[in-house]
Amino acid sequence: MTFFLQMLVTGIVIGSVYALVALGFVLIYKSSDAINFAQGEFLLVGTYVCLTLVSSYHIPFIPALIITLIFSAVLGLVIERIILRPFIGEPVISLIMATIGLSSVLLGIIHIIWGHETKVFPEIFSSQPVQLGSIIIAPVYLWSLAIVVVMLVIFSLFFKYSKLGIAMRATADDQQAAMSMGISVKVIFACAWAIAAVVSAVGGVLLGNINGVNSSLALIGLKVLPVAILGGLDSIPGAIIGGIIIGVIESMTGGYLDPLVGGGLKEVMPFIILVFILMFKPYGLFGKKEIERV
Repeated sequence: MTFFLQMLVTGIVIGSVYALVALGFVLIYKSSDAINFAQGEFLLVGTYVCLTLVSSYHIPFIPALIITLIFSAVLGLVIERIILRPFIGEPVISLIMATIGLSSVLLGIIHIIWGHETKVFPEIFSSQPVQLGSIIIAPVYLWSLAIVVVMLVIFSLFFKYSKLGIAMRATADDQQAAMSMGISVKVIFACAWAIAAVVSAVGGVLLGNINGVNSSLALIGLKVLPVAILGGLDSIPGAIIGGIIIGVIESMTGGYLDPLVGGGLKEVMPFIILVFILMFKPYGLFGKKEIERV
């Protein structure tokens, strides 16, 4: 039972980070009907920027994180303006292919600047384990969970009560109606990409503190895609619930099944679960079913 609870807690923590990164997929899909295949590279860029500020320039973690978030937001705005905005009105597949190309370009730039070797953050969180009953938890897991929860609450309130958040929801529901009400769809697209870059950076920094930082961290973007699809690509609550589900399943698979099969099952299990659920729920657990009149 202790081992089960340990795996459960680990899965919830990692799943909450997945949920935060999946929020970026959902925002971009809701605003442009496209999937951003450069999400993992946004995550990696933000992580390396924060690591450089902390390790090379000896800036305290919180100011470094704030600078990283500002940098990520600007990066998202610049990329949307220069590279992606010309694709407005073009077939969605063109925008998707542009994000795939952007992914390769960003990864190449990352390799040129930071190389390939694994880097680690200096000790930011206490290394003294916290014991909750029979469960032993590293403080970095508790801090990661707390930060993710705060971020998700902030964004939930933002989308529900702020003028910009309401405008983003209106644009996601019906772009033509939103434009007729005076909402600038171009501004909404830019905000969606900026927020996607910010949440990816936060997720990357947290995962970097847990596992270290190297170019393979960009693969988290591909791993998080099943989270967004599972919950529903147009559902923010779905991204949160989908992240927890995938995180727990991945943790349990790594703890119980990988030792039996020699490893590797943990990496593919999210995709197996995704295929199984989509057989019965093609739009995801909370996705909105689209009905077209012919």
